[in-house]
Amino acid sequence: MERAPHMNSNNESVLTQPTHRPGGGSSSRLAEEPVRGTVNGLAEGTLRLALPSDGDLYDPSLSFLRNCGAPVDRPSARRYTARIPSLPEVTVLFQRTADITQKVEEGSAELGITGLDRYLEYRHETSPVIPIIENLGFGICELVLAVPDSWLDVNSIDDLADLALEFRQEGKQLRIATKYPRLLRRFLYSKEINYFSLVQTSGSLEAAPAAGYADLIADITASGATLRENRLRAIENGTFLVSQACLIGNRELLEMSPRCLRLARAVLEMMEGYLRAGSFYRITANVRASSPEEVSSNVLARPDLAGLQGPTISKVYNIEEQGWYAVGLLVPKEKLLDAVDHLRLAGGIDISASQVSYLFKDQCQAYQRLMESFQGNTQSSAVNVNSGE
Repeated sequence: MERAPHMNSNNESVLTQPTHRPGGGSSSRLAEEPVRGTVNGLAEGTLRLALPSDGDLYDPSLSFLRNCGAPVDRPSARRYTARIPSLPEVTVLFQRTADITQKVEEGSAELGITGLDRYLEYRHETSPVIPIIENLGFGICELVLAVPDSWLDVNSIDDLADLALEFRQEGKQLRIATKYPRLLRRFLYSKEINYFSLVQTSGSLEAAPAAGYADLIADITASGATLRENRLRAIENGTFLVSQACLIGNRELLEMSPRCLRLARAVLEMMEGYLRAGSFYRITANVRASSPEEVSSNVLARPDLAGLQGPTISKVYNIEEQGWYAVGLLVPKEKLLDAVDHLRLAGGIDISASQVSYLFKDQCQAYQRLMESFQGNTQSSAVNVNSGE
């Protein structure tokens, strides 16, 4: 949301700042209050990152940023702004998870971490907000259709389609309680289920069938334990989204501010570098040989265990002046022990392994996707809404 400057009595350009009540609307008294040189009360040019203030994504989001090397300093749980000491020009704004897509969309923040499910449900079709990194690796869950255990004849989406027709013939409609009407409606239509009514609720959905105001539910689940405890079960091919935490950004705001874009790149580099490094280990070993070529020949005998681009080999200098070489490899975690055995067979001793903190490619892919979106190429890496096909 853009805010036009007005001129004060000294003929200076002053930004006016609309403020929003939690329930919507704005405060006219505060909306007319001028804020010199600030945007939303923050220094102009500061990058604003919206984080969940509650719910299942709050602690994991803070843990993720800490692991990325960007710990959040929040002095009090009652304070809704915070700072990142390693990125001093980035300000953290804590918002309800359900509101983060809207806040980034309206321009209250340039970046935000939220669930992919929330982003896809709440975004507008013409929104300037795009998913920049869609898989942050936490908050993983599925959006599923779940029916009461007593529905013995309804085990799949096809069975549900037949039931919806039966309800229709009896002059009734299948009632589905959900917090995701947009995604669910699209999914049901794709399965040619056209006769149903959606019951939107902000409370606990699992009680809806027992309470009698819905026949079944469509909700998120991570392990299925809550569904089982409430005598519900997910149906076959009834998963309509696999979701996890994602990083979203307002491309219009970022394109207009070179400073914010520079800061966004730093955030993206740290996140992408950490995510890529999570599955790799660096192994070093001392190998005795007559030449570095002999070492490389032995290591490259197993290309799948010889590192990303091959081994790094350097001479080891010691008092006895024997032919020792240090070998370094970067291998996936699942091949760690195989690589250790391979180095042993190549004559390696003193083998050590350490997890990589960051792994950077020649370019930051997330940043490149963001830049492409400025050029009108809105295709980012795939965001998959599972159609069940």
